[in-house]
Order: sequence, then structure tokens, then C-alpha cells
Amino acid sequence: MIRKITIWLSLFLLLACKPNSIENINSRQEAFLEDLKHRTFNFFWEQVDQPTWQIPDRYPTHQFTSIAATGFGLTAYLIGIENGFITRDEGSIRTLNTFKWLWNSRQGPDSSGVSGYRGFFYHFLNYGTGDRYEKVELSTIDTGWLMTGILACQSYFNKNTPCEKEIRALADSLFLRVEWDWAMNNNEYMSMGWHPEKGFINAQWQGYNEAMAVIILAMGSLTHAIHDTAWNSWCKTYKWREFYGQEHINFYSLFGHQFSHMFIDFRGIFDPYMKNRGIDYFENSKRATLSNRSYCIDNPFNFKGYSKNIWGLTACDGPVNSKHIINNDTIRFRTYMARGASKIRIIDDGTITPTAAGGSIPFAPDKCIDALYAMKQQFGEKLYQEYGFKDAFNLTYTFGEGNEDGWFDVDYLGLDQGPVIIQLENYQTGLIWDLMKKNRYVVNGLMKAGFTGGWLDKSE
Repeated sequence: MIRKITIWLSLFLLLACKPNSIENINSRQEAFLEDLKHRTFNFFWEQVDQPTWQIPDRYPTHQFTSIAATGFGLTAYLIGIENGFITRDEGSIRTLNTFKWLWNSRQGPDSSGVSGYRGFFYHFLNYGTGDRYEKVELSTIDTGWLMTGILACQSYFNKNTPCEKEIRALADSLFLRVEWDWAMNNNEYMSMGWHPEKGFINAQWQGYNEAMAVIILAMGSLTHAIHDTAWNSWCKTYKWREFYGQEHINFYSLFGHQFSHMFIDFRGIFDPYMKNRGIDYFENSKRATLSNRSYCIDNPFNFKGYSKNIWGLTACDGPVNSKHIINNDTIRFRTYMARGASKIRIIDDGTITPTAAGGSIPFAPDKCIDALYAMKQQFGEKLYQEYGFKDAFNLTYTFGEGNEDGWFDVDYLGLDQGPVIIQLENYQTGLIWDLMKKNRYVVNGLMKAGFTGGWLDKSE
């Protein structure tokens, strides 16, 4: 009871002191957004694995930590400071502890007992020890998300205190240690990962998907930069298509249109490809969001619950890996899967996840905020609990005990919590976007990739 009173008192003070309300939403929605932000922040703050300072992949299921979720958690700490959820000292100490552990964690080519190799980290790490979980890959993309959080902290903690100076120095050391050039494996495209047992993964990062920011960081490195033609190679594989009335570069799952935008403000800056198309990448993500919503409203497979406010397909948990007959049709349900809808691919089993709308708030704020508010109002504690939104739900799946009214996830996922809090803050204040505009590695990467215009032309 004391904790609930404290949360609501802090919420009241935040709203009372806030200079500008978000446009086009009512006071109840605004109060809901602040509550959502605080609860989502608490996931990162309270569920950290204190021996390693890494963020869980999921909770309350206790399996392993996630280096990508740790990158999102580091970013969430900055949002927590700016919103008064924690003090700057609390945030800087937690950040420094995380950086120290990452820097001192064991790196090497061994198959066990290590956390990473050549500056990269393994996708998942064990609780308590922080060494490689089972036989997961040394992940280029997940290391990239860790590095975005590290660089955001480097730009934020700019004071000349011993703690903040050490944060900045360790951020440099961690980022410059990553051998992005090695991960190219002498190919045109970066490998998705590496295993000590069998070497590089054959799958490579080719546009368009969530790896935009990772390619830009790799180009911006001062020690292990990838080749200057990497961005042109990335753009060669784009698929410009029309889907539900929106022409854009297609990628079927919304996280591919969201993750890089959490850290880079693409408004008003253009690479040669987008300059020829007459839009920027921000507009591209807006169109992808609107087409995803329109697809769900159309609901071609007649899944239960889809509507103008109950929509959103992206990577998330699901009910089960099995097939069931529904209305004389065979539906293949899935557990964790990158769901989505585009001209080039559709994966849809009736599972909706709040992070789809949450991660797209800056692109279509009215529609995304209405969706999140409607989900909270309609499903209450089935979906919205201690740390905000549980990961996903499926109203069509009514098989098995407890699913009579549909399936609701038991877990929060770190990778899906991050877009909610980061993109909400970007929409409200631009905090993370503005921090990354000050980071020389991000700016350097964008310029080497050929981006011009807007804020980038004004960068030092």
C-alpha cells in the first residue's frame, strides 16, 4: 500500500510540474502514460541481476540475461533520472557498475566460461556469473543494442565528477574494443554472429531491418570501422512496395522499423536512396506503422479482437507451437516469433503485443496512444500489472485451462519493454535522440553512410 501511494504521489507531482501536456490526448491518457513510463522503468531498475548488472531477458520466468536488454536498461536509467524516478547519483553509480562489469568480464575464444570475444558479447548470459548461456551465438546485433545504450550514457553523463568521467572513459573503451571489421568476415555484409564451435553464421545483415543503427555504429568506429561502401551495400537489398495504401521500404515486423529509431532521429536527414524517394526514414516507419494497423483492422484471417485500437504485430511471445481448427480453418499458433505484415511477408496468428504500438508512438502518436490506453482499459490486470504491459495476448487462442477468454502472457520481455519507455520519452522530450546527436561515433557513422540535411548539417 505504501509503495502504491508513493507511485501515485510522484505521478501527481510529475503531472503538476510538467510544463507542456502532450497534444491531442486527454488528462486520463496523459496520467496513464506517466504511470506506464514509471512502471516500465521499474522493470529495468528492480529486476537487474546484481552480480553482473545485466537485465533479464524476461520476468518472472528466470532463464538468462540479455545484453540487448541491458542496452535498453542503460537507456532507461537516463529516462528515470530525467523523470525523477531516481537521482542522478543513483543512476550514475548503477551505470558505472554495469560498465565496470562489462569491461572486466572475461573475453576469449573459449566455448564456455566467457562473456564475449573481440569486444562482442554473447546473446544471452547466465545469471550470477555472466558467462555464455549454453551455446548461444556471439551476437553482432545484440552487442549493437548494448553499445547504443553505452553511448547514450556517454553523452548524458557529462559532468566532471570522478564517477561520470569514468563512465565516459569506459564507454570509449567498450565501444572501441568491438571488432566490427572482423564480423564482416571479408564479405560485403556483416555476419549475424559467431560460434566458437563452428565459426561465423552464414546469415548476414542486409537492409532493410532493425540493424540500421548497428551498421551506422560500425561505420563510425575509430578503431574497427567497416568499409565505406557498407551503407550502399545495405541499401541495395531494399524492397520498396505498397501495402495497405502506404508506399515504403517493406519489412514485415514492426520492430525492424522501430529499434534504430529509438536512438537515431532520422527526421529531416537523408541518405541518397531516401532522397531519391522523397521521404526520410522516419516517414518510412510512420507508413509501416499505419499499414500494420490497417492490416489488423482489415483482419483477413478473422482473428478475435482486432480493431482500430487493438492492433500491432511485431516480435513477441505467443501461446503455443501447435495447429488448431478454428471456424473450419487450420491456424498455426506459435510461441516466440517475429510476427508482422507487409507486402513481402505476413506472419499472423492472432497475437497482439503492446510494444508494437508503444514502439511506434513518435510515428503515429494519436493512434498508438489510443491503442495502448484501450488495451489497458479493456483488459486491465490480465495485461497491465506491476511493470506495465505484459508482453502479448491472443484472444483467438482459447484452448486449455485458464485460456477460456483468450491467452495472456505471464512474462515481461526486456526487448519489448525498452521500445515502450524509450519511444514514449522520445515523443515527449526527444531525450535519447538529442543525446545521440551529440555522440561523435553516431555522427561519424551517419556522415560516412552519406546522410545529409537537418540536424546533421549543424553537427560539429
